[in-house]
Amino acid sequence: MIANRGEIALRVISACKEMGIRTVAVYSEADRNSLHVKFADEAICIGPPKSAESYLNVPAVISAAEIADVEAIHPGYGLLSENANFAEVCRASNIKFIGPPPEVTRLMGEKSTARQTMKKAGVPILPGSDGIIEDETSALKWAKNVGYPVILKAVAGGGGRGMRIVRNAAELPGMFQQASSEAAGAFGNGDLYMEKFIERPRHIEFQVLADEHGNVMSLGERECSIQRRHQKLIEEAPSLMVTPKLRADLGHTIEKCLRDVGYWNAGTIEFLMDEDGKIYFIEMNTRIQVEHCVTEMVTGIDLVKAQIRIAAGHKLSDIVTKPVTITGHAIECRVNAEHPEKFTPSAGKITAFNLPGGNGVRVDTAQYAEGVVPPYYDSLIAKLICHGKDREESMNKMQRALSQFVVQGIYTSIPLHQKIFADAEFRAGKFDTKFMERFFEREGHKQDAVVEDHFSPLQPIRAGEKTHG
Repeated sequence: MIANRGEIALRVISACKEMGIRTVAVYSEADRNSLHVKFADEAICIGPPKSAESYLNVPAVISAAEIADVEAIHPGYGLLSENANFAEVCRASNIKFIGPPPEVTRLMGEKSTARQTMKKAGVPILPGSDGIIEDETSALKWAKNVGYPVILKAVAGGGGRGMRIVRNAAELPGMFQQASSEAAGAFGNGDLYMEKFIERPRHIEFQVLADEHGNVMSLGERECSIQRRHQKLIEEAPSLMVTPKLRADLGHTIEKCLRDVGYWNAGTIEFLMDEDGKIYFIEMNTRIQVEHCVTEMVTGIDLVKAQIRIAAGHKLSDIVTKPVTITGHAIECRVNAEHPEKFTPSAGKITAFNLPGGNGVRVDTAQYAEGVVPPYYDSLIAKLICHGKDREESMNKMQRALSQFVVQGIYTSIPLHQKIFADAEFRAGKFDTKFMERFFEREGHKQDAVVEDHFSPLQPIRAGEKTHG
């Protein structure tokens, strides 16, 4: 059973079909006509549109699994994918959770604990607090030790929520309260920790696979520096900044660490790289990533099939039968249902939908013409991935593919991606996590004109303007 929705649910179903495995989809009332429901062998409605009453409703998900008598549950990403309690319920129900054991999910999901675990293993970490910061007074002491600027982070968080950059002592108490309140509201846990803040870092992450027999394998890195408000927009592999020696050395260190903690299944270790090329651990995601596709493109390894085989007890040596090599370059654009300048959600009916194709072009999506993008969930509607012999070729393919990707009836981020791929700094690889701020300054926030140009040939219904939150 796939305990998720959208493109990742369809991605898992596709992998299962190729492996001869029957699938069960779960869906909310809002997703009744979704493609993951259509293409699964069986589908069960688990509740109303709101995630809390359907996809995040553990009793409803487990009840569906028991009704369908499934052997395993793939959680995808987001939703219940890093919920250790859900993994424990699966185990108690004699259903295999396709992910790490709950004890390890807790260990690596608790950001401050994960930092100390990586530090003990010899993985470099940013200077910061030794664990949870109890209160504002303690935060002031830690900030003085670490040196401003610092960043407050939610121990149970991600996606930029419960996160604040603090540049001086005067603003720290207020920022501490804001971050803690936001974290409590988003994750049910307001605990924070602190790290030294790097002004212009690059965001680099390593993909790993691990089996239940103590074998761990690093599959190289991805660069995820093109972000807005800590939300990734573009990912690529390999990174221009990672040398073969750094890739090998850091990969071996990560493998040893995860072997020691008893990790298994897919996982991603995230790092920041400073302007001197020094790299520091920030967090681990104990699940498949949205951007796993770029690693698949450059390694030829199907990560979702690998996840399923690992959960079935196979050894890595039976899954990855050849030495891992990085071939060519892959780039992914996240196509979101949102206004490309205002970044406001754009739900509504898709009146026309044309996907690009051709050699080295892949689209992962669960959308279709006349389908409806509901306002209740994440705005991601598609992932466009291009692979070429080098970065130049993959960028050129992406520009061509973006020009042939048509979505009508709602706003999307496609026009924004087109502008980024025409940007000289981006094409030269001169970027960091602050790239988008500089990009908007150069563009003078004149994105509306781009939106008009993209939509005007086919005169769409602008349903998104009526549903902005």
